[in-house]
Amino acid sequence: MVLWQNSYDMDEQRVSIRHGGHTLNGVLATPKDGRKHHGLVVYIHGDGPVDATHDDGYKPLWEANAKAGYASLSWDKPGVAGAPGDWLGQSMDDRADEAAAAIAWARARPDIDGDRIGLWGASQAGWVLPKVAAKTPVSFVIAVSPAINWLQQGRYNLLAELRADGASPARTNAAIAKSDTTRRLLEGHATFEEYVKAMGGDAEGMTADRWRFISKNYTADATQDLRALRGVPVLLTLAGHDINVDTADTERVYREVLDAGGAMTAKRYPDATHSLLKQSIEQSDLKTTLTALFSPRSLFADGFLDGQGQFLKDLGRGSKVTP
Repeated sequence: MVLWQNSYDMDEQRVSIRHGGHTLNGVLATPKDGRKHHGLVVYIHGDGPVDATHDDGYKPLWEANAKAGYASLSWDKPGVAGAPGDWLGQSMDDRADEAAAAIAWARARPDIDGDRIGLWGASQAGWVLPKVAAKTPVSFVIAVSPAINWLQQGRYNLLAELRADGASPARTNAAIAKSDTTRRLLEGHATFEEYVKAMGGDAEGMTADRWRFISKNYTADATQDLRALRGVPVLLTLAGHDINVDTADTERVYREVLDAGGAMTAKRYPDATHSLLKQSIEQSDLKTTLTALFSPRSLFADGFLDGQGQFLKDLGRGSKVTP
């Protein structure tokens, strides 16, 4: 049962992509439809040390893409799964350069339709997707739980987690004060050692490399960059139980910047968390593990996989996804 449920209707191959003197270790998943030419969905990861398959979590999405006639391309972040480099040394522009190189590599392949290459990106990828589109033409974008402003997202996430924990006013005020101190340190270009000292000697899980990464990227804001997506079909996917990203703010900005041309569609999944998993499943580690083993496609919010597949199918018909 486990083997059957974790077998997917697509072909997978490991690929190597040269970029900036390094090699990106990737996976290319292609449909088993007998066609020699396919469109392509290029995956841009969210935060963290993510490998090409996201610990196999991407595979149900790749299968949905394959059913719609699209291949999928993803790669290990630098420093993950033996890949060269260090993802914590990257800026959002570095990540966009990486993706643009992967698209150039894909366009040179005879089995990929260079006129049907688009992007899929989650969470932190919200700052990367429009930067990629500014560097190279893309045919579409699927943005899943993207944030707009790094600092605003951080504050929203902090307050949402405190509310979810039932934090007292005193604990909430202390957490806000600490967050404000961190922001001042970032604005003052503080070193990691200065951060630890300001926190009373307790880094609370922060590392020197992570501090360097945050210092490099904390001013990220997608508002102006989103203009690169004007006229590009965009599927904005939002969750009803997202405590990481202020989805109302994200949708407002996307609509203000992109909706005038009518190429953007927003789809909300009321029962989903930030990762678009069903909230009822994600709340339990045991449920998550068992579902991943025995029914991995059922991890995701109802309609999520079908919705993305339908979006890709509609691209070929020139129609807009129904909200």
